[in-house]
Amino acid sequence: MSGHSKWSNIKHKKEKTDAQKAKVFTKIGKEIAVAVKEGGPDPTSNTKLRDLIIKAKANNVPNDNIERTIKKAAGGDGGNYDEIVYEGYGIGGVAVIVETLTDNRNRTSADVRHYFDKFGGNMGTSGCVSFMFDTKGVIVIEAEDVDEDKLFEDIVECGADDMSNEGEVFEIYTDAAEVGSVAEALEKLGYTYVSAEAEKVPQNYVELADEEQLAKFRKMIDIMEENEDVQNVWHNCENA
Repeated sequence: MSGHSKWSNIKHKKEKTDAQKAKVFTKIGKEIAVAVKEGGPDPTSNTKLRDLIIKAKANNVPNDNIERTIKKAAGGDGGNYDEIVYEGYGIGGVAVIVETLTDNRNRTSADVRHYFDKFGGNMGTSGCVSFMFDTKGVIVIEAEDVDEDKLFEDIVECGADDMSNEGEVFEIYTDAAEVGSVAEALEKLGYTYVSAEAEKVPQNYVELADEEQLAKFRKMIDIMEENEDVQNVWHNCENA
């Protein structure tokens, strides 16, 4: 998340190079493979897989890639990954959660600890910052040509909890388990979403007023996200 809105973070990701986009495809593919092994290849009965397909499409992952990944995982191929979550504090006391999928726990743990240490933070124990975040479904819809009052009526009808106007986009909040079904319902009503996934939403935010600290923190997040084992990085920095 970037402050109260993830829109700037989405725009930043859209501007990434083709090589970086390919890495995003690979990471989502790993998540899909794990979901298939846990709950089967049918998205109608495997809601986690359904939500990941929605996430993949929002990230412009080609349908062929998605189908190929599901088939490989259903056939027993696709790698064996452990889901490990690391928590800690970045520079200036910013709370950070790092979600990983890894086939080598020692490597991933050493990498994440190194990133915290190198950029003025420290990795903590499990649970040290996760209590500061709520897990919610977040659907982002671009605001252009969208009537806010009508959208609010529609999101309530589709089962969402609330929404906020972030200027360029609307952020719609749902129960984490319902994000996929709400996104599909809104799509049937003609809305196009930029992203739709379960996220760690901060309860409170920390602002880094020092530009040097802010640059250092942003660098840490960028390097973490570039690591092939890291799936998501959540934090409560207001202005990163």
